[in-house]
Amino acid sequence: MDEAGHTSFVRYRLAGKQLYIDHVESPPALRGSGAAGRLMSAVAQDARAQGFKVTPVCGYAARWFRRNPHPDLTP
Repeated sequence: MDEAGHTSFVRYRLAGKQLYIDHVESPPALRGSGAAGRLMSAVAQDARAQGFKVTPVCGYAARWFRRNPHPDLTP
């Protein structure tokens, strides 16, 4: 996801309909701006649209899902 000339990204793996989020990163210039949260929201929307279940391996992604429950996405 690009914002203000910087890119935040998610590294993930797919196994069938299971999406494993391994890493979420925003560049230092975007940290504290909510960019990673907006990225995770977009990932959740996309996962839902494609019928995936999500397993957050990354600590940030796991915290985001705890704070923003999506019971239809997480096993």
